[in-house]
Amino acid sequence: MNNQTTRRVRACAVSAGLIALLLPSAAHARFGDDTLQVGDRGRDVKIAQRYLTRAGIRTTVDGVYGRGTASKVKRFERAADLTVDGKLSPSDARELKAAARRGSAGDDDAGGNGGAEAGAIPQNNGDTATISSDGKTAVAPANAPDEVKQAIAAANRITDKPYKYGGGHGDFEDSGYDCSGAVSYALHGAGLLDKPLDSTGFMSWGQSGEGEWITVYGKSSHAYIVIAGARFDTSGEGEEGPRWRDEPASTSGYAVRHPEGL
Repeated sequence: MNNQTTRRVRACAVSAGLIALLLPSAAHARFGDDTLQVGDRGRDVKIAQRYLTRAGIRTTVDGVYGRGTASKVKRFERAADLTVDGKLSPSDARELKAAARRGSAGDDDAGGNGGAEAGAIPQNNGDTATISSDGKTAVAPANAPDEVKQAIAAANRITDKPYKYGGGHGDFEDSGYDCSGAVSYALHGAGLLDKPLDSTGFMSWGQSGEGEWITVYGKSSHAYIVIAGARFDTSGEGEEGPRWRDEPASTSGYAVRHPEGL
């Protein structure tokens, strides 16, 4: 191989190396050209999931735009005061990239349907939620995902409400709640549920088995939820209605479900 050929080979190698280094940046630069929605798969979905996590909304990075990812996008859309439809439009993607650079989704206030500003949520330094002595509120662990803190904050807002058969099903905001209405309210506050479900509906909701942070127990006659180790239920010791409960509950006959990634 003569010197001229050697120089050409080296130049090609250097060019190839530069192209390889630039490809990831180029891929991210193209992110947001098209709207992403449920059913989509691939590189752009993975990028969106990573950006959501960097923005403080922990999301499983699997390249599949399922209902779980859509719920996280809705969570971001609420925080960023965008149209809440679960679809990541090009304009949404620009806002998401900016939030990912900041490391925050901004002021997270979902308005009247169970949202809460993240900075206003009490937190403890443990690994599980703690229940106040009167049972009216629970305090989220500081290391919990944002959705968990929001679910606890939402549940706290209805612990002064009475038990009401059918309550929370016509509208998330109600004068009282039944078992599944209370569970629906907590999940909606976390951006994990778009419309109320009855107890039977929770038997097939989400994914099978216990979750790391949130677990819903449902059967035809009842439903309750455990969030960061604390049970939120309309029945148990003391008064009826949506309350935090210290005593253990039976799991016999219940379908055990959890939201994706939690």
